[in-house]
Amino acid sequence: MSTDLNDPTGVTHFVAPVKDGTLVVDAVRVDEKPSNLWTDAWRDLRRRPTFWISLLLVAIVLLMAVWPTLFTQVPPNDNCQLADSNGGPTDGHPLGFTFLGCDVWSRMVWGARTSLTVGLLATIIGTTIGLVMGAFAGFYGGWLDSLLSRIGDIFFSIPYILAAVVVMSVFSTNRNEFTLAFAIGGFAWASTARVVRAEVLRVRQADFVTASRALGQSRFTTLVTHVVPNAIAPLLVITTISLAGAIVAEATLSFLGVGLGSGTMSWGNDISQAQQSLRVAPMALVYPSIILTVTVLAFILLGELIRDALDPRARARR
Repeated sequence: MSTDLNDPTGVTHFVAPVKDGTLVVDAVRVDEKPSNLWTDAWRDLRRRPTFWISLLLVAIVLLMAVWPTLFTQVPPNDNCQLADSNGGPTDGHPLGFTFLGCDVWSRMVWGARTSLTVGLLATIIGTTIGLVMGAFAGFYGGWLDSLLSRIGDIFFSIPYILAAVVVMSVFSTNRNEFTLAFAIGGFAWASTARVVRAEVLRVRQADFVTASRALGQSRFTTLVTHVVPNAIAPLLVITTISLAGAIVAEATLSFLGVGLGSGTMSWGNDISQAQQSLRVAPMALVYPSIILTVTVLAFILLGELIRDALDPRARARR
């Protein structure tokens, strides 16, 4: 603090100290790695315990689907004995037996493959259709936007579970994972298309899109190489949540008897078969319900965490 004697007002001035006669100013540290949206999101995610918990649960379920023999050596259907019907836990069978005498734990492990296969295929189909429809509608606009948006509204108004029931009833002789996935994903893409369209509308106003057009690139090339990659973040979030919805849809259709058939290992089939003996052996229904609930919640939680991490305003509020 110092006072300027030549200042007639006598105002006190505060002067920053200068060390060794050198004025130190803020400078950019060039050795630091540049920050971007994905880097900031990863830094936020890795500090949250819920992210690692949900990621661990998802990894376990995925490992069950890919490598079920790592968790059980008991065949899910080949070793069923009616003498063990609705039996309790025994050595080598930690969760007991179903009404038909099959091992509950083994069917749960092998059922993860069916549920995740259908869920992944349905999510890929729905996401692909939604990405194409939303990107073209948002980027080109005009009559194409009106046409694609009206088509999306039609599909959005149709409950995809009801549509899947109709499709699986029509193709009752050709029930397989792909048919069921198409029945789910083919009618569940409208919400994805809406999100993509809104994001593309935002991104197409950016300066790099104008620069791409000024350099002579076609509109389609600009859409594929510049707009879509910069609009992919919300799509990643909705894809994760849609996967959880597809798993629930597969279990619901199997429970209703229009899924993959009673002979297929599926959590929905196990829940449906266990309801007839709910009063005498409730755990045969509870265990598949628990693993279905935990799997769906893990995917939903993972999607919610990714959404918050990719939103700078959400990160700033924490």
